[in-house]
Amino acid sequence: MTQTETTRPTTAAPIINRYEFMLIFDVENGNPNGDPDSGNAPRVDPEDGHGLVSDVAIKRRLRNYVQAAGENIFIQHGTNLNRPIFQAREATGGTSKSKSDVDKARAWMCQQFYDVRTFGAVMSTGANAGQVRGPVQVTFARSVNPVFGIEASITRGAVAEDIKNAKTVQDFIDWEAKTDEDKLRTMGRKSLIPYGLFVAKGFVSAHLAEGTGFSEADLKLLLEGLLNMYDHDRSASKGLMSSRRLIVFKHVGTDSDAAQRSRQAKLGCAPAHKLLDEGQVVSIKLRDESKPARKISDYDISLDLAKLPAGVEMLDLDAWDAGKFESGWQAAQG
Repeated sequence: MTQTETTRPTTAAPIINRYEFMLIFDVENGNPNGDPDSGNAPRVDPEDGHGLVSDVAIKRRLRNYVQAAGENIFIQHGTNLNRPIFQAREATGGTSKSKSDVDKARAWMCQQFYDVRTFGAVMSTGANAGQVRGPVQVTFARSVNPVFGIEASITRGAVAEDIKNAKTVQDFIDWEAKTDEDKLRTMGRKSLIPYGLFVAKGFVSAHLAEGTGFSEADLKLLLEGLLNMYDHDRSASKGLMSSRRLIVFKHVGTDSDAAQRSRQAKLGCAPAHKLLDEGQVVSIKLRDESKPARKISDYDISLDLAKLPAGVEMLDLDAWDAGKFESGWQAAQG
């Protein structure tokens, strides 16, 4: 799909409830998020050794998933972002830098691109379509326990040499024939961690959703993506990455007055840390602290529903299953 395929309007009403979510995922024998400032080694908190995965890495995989699901996205690999911004101005007839023209282009971008109405975007470059504060924000993911990076040496049984003055294929064949075999392979290094269980936290604002048109259908696709995104983003360097559990908190309100309850549902009934801090509603413990974890079953993940604040409902998804997700989603929305 290209950025010019922008014919899917979004007319659904924006969400009216605040949400928070906790995504628990793991990696086996892979590099979940390489740090370019450290030779692409796994990101690690230097003070305590816990692994990190950036919010940008998580959102990239979500973008890839929703694009595979048929949605248009603004930030794509190898594209000029000023092109769809120019297209927005052209589609809305904007010819000036006036607030009215910029606002029209901004609204068009929100309508056409899932990631703009979800995560927001800076679109004030080029033709200028303004800026959007997205209703969905995701934190850096952090490992439950410290992780230990490993560097493995790798031999590649071939080279990619630039043969000077080569004009034909035979020139390459002749060069290979007279070159020592030991010089026809190269050495490299691969960074990985044997195992890590990570927790990412996210926030969905009903207030900001009003400004972008982020709807219940968009929210549903977001949650599907969180559960399923790693199955559509495999690579040898990432090892085996899996979304293990997604816990969603929905603010619904408590007041008997409908208007006041609606206000509570929109603004929230409890601070996010009362829902997302470890040891509040959700606890994750290593079963045997005398040895390092190597699989998800080495952990106990428990929920204490007695600590769930009044006016907040919870949707617990422990695996990707389309039928289970659909029934759970309908129950939560009902």
